This record gives sequence, C-alpha cells and structure tokens, in this order.
Amino acid sequence: MKDKEYIIDVDHVTIRFNKSRQGVDNLKEYVIHMLKRELLFQEFLAVKDVSLKVKRGEAWGLIGTNGSGKSTLLKAISGIMKPYKGTITIRGGIAPLIELGAGFDANLTARENIFMNGAVLGHSEKFMQEHFDDIVDFADIGDFLDSPIKNYSSGMKARLGFSVATMVKPDILIVDEVLAVGDFLFRKKCQKRMQEMLSGGTTLLFVSHNLEQVRDLCDHALWLDKGEAVMSGGVHEVCDAYQELEHDINAAKKKKKR
Repeated sequence: MKDKEYIIDVDHVTIRFNKSRQGVDNLKEYVIHMLKRELLFQEFLAVKDVSLKVKRGEAWGLIGTNGSGKSTLLKAISGIMKPYKGTITIRGGIAPLIELGAGFDANLTARENIFMNGAVLGHSEKFMQEHFDDIVDFADIGDFLDSPIKNYSSGMKARLGFSVATMVKPDILIVDEVLAVGDFLFRKKCQKRMQEMLSGGTTLLFVSHNLEQVRDLCDHALWLDKGEAVMSGGVHEVCDAYQELEHDINAAKKKKKR
C-alpha cells in the first residue's frame, strides 16, 4: 500500500525508447527499410529505476546535464508518457509547464488562444473572461493581443504560456526550463509568481541549468545522470555535490588541453 502522505510518488520507474540502429537520411529510405523489414531498433533507457517521493507543499529541483532524463521523468509524472516499469501515483491536479506555448494555434490570435487554452484546461468561457485582463497584464502583450501567435517572438510566447498556465493555483506545478526564455524582468516576474504559489501550498517540480534559481526556489533536489538517480536530498547539499563534480570535470579538461 502506497504512503498517502506523498502528493507525488514515483516508485522504481524506468522509461524506455526504441532507437533505430541504421542511419536513415530521408522518409523514402525509411519506408524502403520498413517495407523490407530491415528497420532494426535498439532499446534505450531514458530513465532507469528512479524513485522520488514528494510531500505536499515541497519544492524539488531536478538537476543534471542535457540528456540525463529530467524532462522525460517530468513528462511521465505529467501523464504525457507511461513508464516501461514501475508506477507513478499523483494525488492532485497538475499544471505542466514543459513546453510553453505548445498548445497554441500559430494561426490564431493571442486573444483566441487564451480562450482556446482555457477550454482545454477545463475552464468555462465565463471563468476565462473573469481572468482575461490578469492574463494579458502579466504576459504584457496588450499591443499584440489581436496578432497571430506565429508573429510572436519566443519570449512573447513564453510570457503568454506561463500566464495562462498559472492563472489559477494548481496542486502541483511542473516547470521545465521556463525561466531560460525571455528577458530578465520576465524571469523575475515568473519567479515571484512561483514563490507566491509555493507560499499558498502548491507543490513544485522545477528543472533548470541555473543552480542559483534551483537554490532560490527549491528546498529539495534530485540529481540525475544518464537516466539514473545519483543523489537526492536537501537542495544545497545536492547542488554543492553537483557543482563540485562539474568543477573537477572542467579542471580535468583544462589540464588535458595543456
């Protein structure tokens, strides 16, 4: 029986992908190999036997190099993909900020996208109208409200996506490299809103390569490397260990170049 004190319970989870063994340069080659039954795949484990137990109201940072499995694990927790092995139990509603603006229709205006996203999130038109001004003010897109999203910069899309996703306080907020997009003032505004949500009892899973942001927002951290959990615990303890390893690796590289 699983412990109900945890709002997120990741229990020995493994996530598997199949990678093609051949190099296929175009769609034609792929179809030919497929028809000849010459497509060979090899197993790739993006996450390997990882466990993570998060109590309600905690803020966890996920750290590690690119390809370490952080985003894959977040997608599994969000329900976007299923584990190959193990179980994930979630006790609350999730607002996943994994790809900001991924649900936008590029040909629709920001105004139209706000109401469309609200419907996708299960909100009524009346509810969206009540929150509309706050969304627009936070995103700071008033002058471009009736312009198609396809004309927006990545920073503008990020501001709008973050504003829509955080207009209500979810039980669990999942943030993947959101603060890497946009200008300094936008990042500060997002960070302040997340801190307010944490103060209100929201649980946070946060991925960032900026360890200072992780330290500022989180009280716990999980370090992943090549899909495996290296260390978990207090945020400062885990970040210090990760930084120390990074320092040793960089020092070794410099020594090798001499």
